[in-house]
Amino acid sequence: MQYDVIVIGSGPGGYVAAIRCAQLGLKTACIEKYSTFGGTCLNVGCIPSKALLDSSEHYYNAAHTFKTHGINLENLQVDFAQMVNRKNEVVAQTTGGITFLFKKNKIDSYQGVGSFKNKNTVVVKKTDGSEETLTTKNVIIATGSKPSSLPFIKIDKQRIITSTEALNLPELPKHLVIIGGGVIGLELGSVYARLGVKVSVVEFMDAIIPTMDRSLSKELQKILQKLGVEFYLGHKVTGATSDGNEVTVTFDSPKGEKMELKGDYCMVGVGRVAYTDGLGLENIGITVEERGKKITVDEHLETTVKGVYAIGDVIRGAMLAHKAEDEGTFVAEIIAGQKPHINYNLIPGVVYTWPEVASVGYTEEQLKEKGVKYKSGSFPFKASGRARASMDTDGFVKVLADAATDEILGMHMIGPRAADMIAEGVVAMEYRASAEDVSRMSHAHPTYTEAIREACLAATENRAIHI
Repeated sequence: MQYDVIVIGSGPGGYVAAIRCAQLGLKTACIEKYSTFGGTCLNVGCIPSKALLDSSEHYYNAAHTFKTHGINLENLQVDFAQMVNRKNEVVAQTTGGITFLFKKNKIDSYQGVGSFKNKNTVVVKKTDGSEETLTTKNVIIATGSKPSSLPFIKIDKQRIITSTEALNLPELPKHLVIIGGGVIGLELGSVYARLGVKVSVVEFMDAIIPTMDRSLSKELQKILQKLGVEFYLGHKVTGATSDGNEVTVTFDSPKGEKMELKGDYCMVGVGRVAYTDGLGLENIGITVEERGKKITVDEHLETTVKGVYAIGDVIRGAMLAHKAEDEGTFVAEIIAGQKPHINYNLIPGVVYTWPEVASVGYTEEQLKEKGVKYKSGSFPFKASGRARASMDTDGFVKVLADAATDEILGMHMIGPRAADMIAEGVVAMEYRASAEDVSRMSHAHPTYTEAIREACLAATENRAIHI
């Protein structure tokens, strides 16, 4: 079969690339090794984790805030099996939606492992051992990533697990030890902490979510500690072993003291690594970077082989589903002869704890490092009428603006619905708005987004109204 474009991988980058190619009139195929579309995000990442996050938040509120709202409950219990079942139903509905979209856009799909015979020929090896050969003018590699580990820790998927297994535990743990204080570890850690599980986080760096603005890190740590999560920051893990029922995690303190934690499960959440195994890249002369197995691409996301592109987690940059989506659209339009653009500085980052954490643009630490003169304005949610009404008063919005021009350089927030609210910052920064521009826009009252306006007022000659 001859195609204009073959996409290898059906995660957020791959399926979006395939759909956009089809919209642009290109004959398109997508190859997926698993039985369902959607990649990590839809199957064992973004979507299932958010389903559990929402379920655990409902339970936590029922147990801790409903009485204040005037709602009295008796014999409140967690049906963890049903919680997991609901999560699985959400996943099935979402992945099934991709099947529908492929049919709607007349995209041919193949189940199996796709590999290069040459740059215009892709062989699909199916689960039954048979092979099918496809020819194409262009290929988009969108094979994503897999959970990373530490070389001295063996993942047994029973007691020493990754985020994938943490989404399908057969029981609620008594004590969950998490190695890594990044987004993945904190999101799943917060799920279990809200359900009454003891959660301990061991992190090598001296702060959680270390790539985000440090003020967000400090605030999130305080909030999670109120949930009962304990942190060991600046500690170096040296091992994790299991006897079948109990896990022992050993680590060194910043002073070199030998320490250990015992729990019934240990989740290794030290990030993800690009997945390029089995692609046959060597057959077309593509070499991956030694560290991280990432594929080198140019400004058009084209590899060193003409007509072969790569997007998402297999290339440079943050491993985010929405980054992959943007790149999928970008490459499809490049192939079609258009001239799209992506501003990587304006791709937001989000942590889906509760309250949520969201960030776009430069952090204060980055601006200081660059020597950029800036001003800062912030507004706490405890001063927000909407937040008081919903009992979501933790957190704040912080806006960083150029000291001379007032252009917004960064927006950072931790609070209710921050994942949705950050879009206002993205729009403002895409159009190079000043803090005063946003402060003069009407914001409905009472809403959480009023905090953004107030933070912009605070950055503009300290003019915040409600603090």
